[in-house]
Parts: sequence; structure tokens; C-alpha cells
Amino acid sequence: MTNPGVAVEAQLRAGNQLEGAKGQNAPSPFDTYQTSLTTRYCSPEMSRLYSQRSRHSQWRTLWLLLAESEKELGIETITEEALEQMRQHLEVSDADFEVAKAEEKRRRHDVMAHVHAFGAVAPAAAGIIHYGATSCYVTDNAEILLMRDAIDLLLPKLARVLSNLAKFAMEWKAMPTLAYTHLQAAQLITVGKRAAQWAQDLVFDLESIEHARNGLLLRGAQGTTGTQASFLEIFAGDGAKCDRLNELLCQKTGFPGCYDVSTQTYTRKVDLIVANAVCGLGATAQKITGDIRHLASWKEVEEPFEADQIGSSAMAYKRNPMRSERVYSLARELLSKPANFANTLSDQWMERTLDDSAVRRIDIPEIFLLADAVLGGLDNITNGLVVYPERIASRVQEELPFMLTENVLMKLCAKGLSRQETHEQIRVLSHQAASVVKNEGKPNDLVSRIKATDFFQPIWGDIDDMLRPELYVGRSVEIVERYCGPEGVVEKKIRPYKAAIEKSATTELNV
Repeated sequence: MTNPGVAVEAQLRAGNQLEGAKGQNAPSPFDTYQTSLTTRYCSPEMSRLYSQRSRHSQWRTLWLLLAESEKELGIETITEEALEQMRQHLEVSDADFEVAKAEEKRRRHDVMAHVHAFGAVAPAAAGIIHYGATSCYVTDNAEILLMRDAIDLLLPKLARVLSNLAKFAMEWKAMPTLAYTHLQAAQLITVGKRAAQWAQDLVFDLESIEHARNGLLLRGAQGTTGTQASFLEIFAGDGAKCDRLNELLCQKTGFPGCYDVSTQTYTRKVDLIVANAVCGLGATAQKITGDIRHLASWKEVEEPFEADQIGSSAMAYKRNPMRSERVYSLARELLSKPANFANTLSDQWMERTLDDSAVRRIDIPEIFLLADAVLGGLDNITNGLVVYPERIASRVQEELPFMLTENVLMKLCAKGLSRQETHEQIRVLSHQAASVVKNEGKPNDLVSRIKATDFFQPIWGDIDDMLRPELYVGRSVEIVERYCGPEGVVEKKIRPYKAAIEKSATTELNV
């Protein structure tokens, strides 16, 4: 049970802390909850993009573009003085936010609060700001613009991770290592082949996110229910001018066009399409960092570990894969997001309900902040992976006798023996050898058992030469070269981002 005295003391301490904060010139950031995404994990540029100043300044830009376009189409009440005042105050100042805050408390409407705040600093435009528009003109169009810009931040980072993995894969393309199916040792691959597998999944993510980005269109100026009725009124029934208005808005914002059909909003299917593409990255990130965590446990491959880094507060010897664990954790949260977007889409009754608002304010920024943090972590990890060849070779030797059995099967079949009988003979001896390893703690003696069993006499002379790991990696080297080498798939996919990759530095993790 909770001690009432302790609870009272805790309340008093909290009250004293709040009083102390109020007595300062400005409240300390340590006195209120802050999201770990912006304080610990994501990049400054993504954090700035989804800041309130960025979003609401984008609203002002959209209002300016609407007014400019309406004036170009003959609306004489919009003066050049009004436009100039709007241009001079496109960035929302701290003082503007205070005005908007007071207005929203009074009017209970965030868009109209900012209309009044903008009009206060651009008085010549106060009467024409938001002319003909509904709230979603700024909220939805701004969201599309922010998503486009956010994707443009993510794609070069994803390309950089691919570049890291391609280099790593090529460096270790010929190093035999145990493969695992069912998390049990299986036919050998190479260290580079596993990295190429990771890279392929990231290429699919790159393609999906590019596709979602290239499919983005503007909502445009569509009116309250998507019929453009208000703009038809403004332009005296001239539908051609309504079309031209949206053409101008698309030209000014860099979009090829508007969605063909809108309601009060652009369809929330768009958010779901974008979320599925961006959040799919989370599955890949979990796969990659999950593999790295296993490899670290087996002491084969490790993420970067700094000289002064502490793995455990109690067990000083530990080298915990905290970077991979962090990415894995962030990726789990990223993977959880698409369900919200699907539910929001399905719950939009008729032409729109406002229950899409609060959840989108949280989830749209967070998918990009999370993806940004995931990619930063993957960049840091993949640029500094440490491989331990001798440890890998040692573990291969432990399992190599089992690995050669498939070749033994093929050779005996080629000499005319029954495939099924050979399989059974190998199965029995393999399980006997495994029992020695598991129950007696002794080395794998399968090769000795094969040499002592007359059934295998036709290939006794070949056995010793069959104990070379490189014989069992198949076409791993060729696969890596084709996919990650010069003019390979990865190189072609990341070519549009080459300049950005060359200018960027490895993501530094500060915590």
C-alpha cells in the first residue's frame, strides 16, 4: 500500500518545484515533459521541420500564395501593400505566438487564431487573409508540404546507410560464416552476403518511400467540402479560374497537381500510404539490428564501442549492443503507427470528422522523427561495424562437419548410391555426433564417424579436402558483387543521392 505521508511529501515537493519554476524569468525545460525524440534521438533538422514555428510559418506562406494567386486572377480587393506586408511577416515570431495563443483561448479555433495573429502584423491584409478558404487549406496543404520535405530529409540518410552496407558487404564478401535457419546453424554464407541481404530490404524501403513521395499531390484550394463553391463565388462562376487557381498554387509549391477529388480534407488514405512506406523501414531496422545483436552475443560482429563507453553499471566487462538495442526499440514504436492511420481513415464519416485532428498532430510528426532517429542510428552502426574473423572461423569449424554432409550426399548419389539411404546414414551419424557435443562437451566427431563407417568408403579419400569452408558458401561472392559492387543494384539506386552522401558525415550519437 502507498504510504499517505510519502504521497503528501511528494505533492509538497512537486508544488515547491513548480513555485520555484514560476519564480524564474522563464520556466526550465526540466520542469515539463519533453519528448525523447527531439531531446535525445532525432536530428536537429527534422526537429526544426516539425516545430511549431516551421508549421505555422508554412501556414502564412500558403495564405500569401493564395492571396497572390487570387490577385493574379483579378481579385482587385487584394492590394500590393497587403501582399508586401504578408511577405515581411512570413515567419511567426514569439510575440505572434502569444497573440495566437490568446486568440485560440478566446475563439477555440487554432486556424482563426493564427489568421488574427497574421492580420495583426500585416494590417493591410487583415481583411483578405484566408479569402475563400477553409481551415484545411492551410492545415492539409501544410501537412503535405511538411511530409514532402521530411521525406526529402530521410531519403539521403537511407541512401547513406545503403552505401555503408555496400562497402561492408564488398569488404567481407568472401569471409565464410555460419548461416542460420530456425536460428540453428545452416549451410555457410559469407559475412558480406548477410550484409547484402540487409541492403536489399533497405533498397525496397528506399523504393517504397520514393514512390510515396513522388505520389504526393497538393490539396489545393477546394472549399469546405471539396466542391470549390466558395471560389466559384469569388470568381463569379468562372470554373476555369478555379482550375487556374490550383494550377498557380501547384506551380508555386512545386507539385505536379492536386488530388482529383477532395472532401473537406485530402483523403486520409494519403497519410496511410505515406505511413506504410515510412514505417516499413522499422521492420527492416529491427531485422538488421536484431541480427547484429545476435552476432554480438556470439562475439562475431559488433557495433562501434567507444574507449570510455560503459556497457553495464554493475558488470564492467560487458559490451552491450546499446545502439542496436536503441534502434530496435525506436523501430518497434515506428512499426506501431500505421494502425492509427488506418483507423483514422476508416473513421472519417462522410466528408470529414474532426477526430482525425489530435491523433494526426501526434502521429505524422512522430513517424518522421522516429524514422530519422532510426536512420541516424543505422548510419552510426553500419559505418563502424567490427568483424572478428578468427572467432567466426572458429565457430565455422565447430559446425563444418555438418556442413559437408550435403556435399557427401551429392557425391555418393553421383556414384550410384541411393539418395534416401545416404540421407538416413548421414542423419544417424549426425545425431550421434551432436549428442557428443551437447551431452559430453566434446568436439564434433562426425568426420571420424564417417571415416569409420563402410557405407561412406567411396568418398573417404575426398573427406579431408572437403573440410575447407570456402567450398560451402555457394555463389555468395558473386551475389554480393552483383548487388553491392560497382554498377550493382545498390550503386544504381543511391546514385541520385551521391552528392548528399559525399557531403555528409557519419551520424554522431550524443547519448
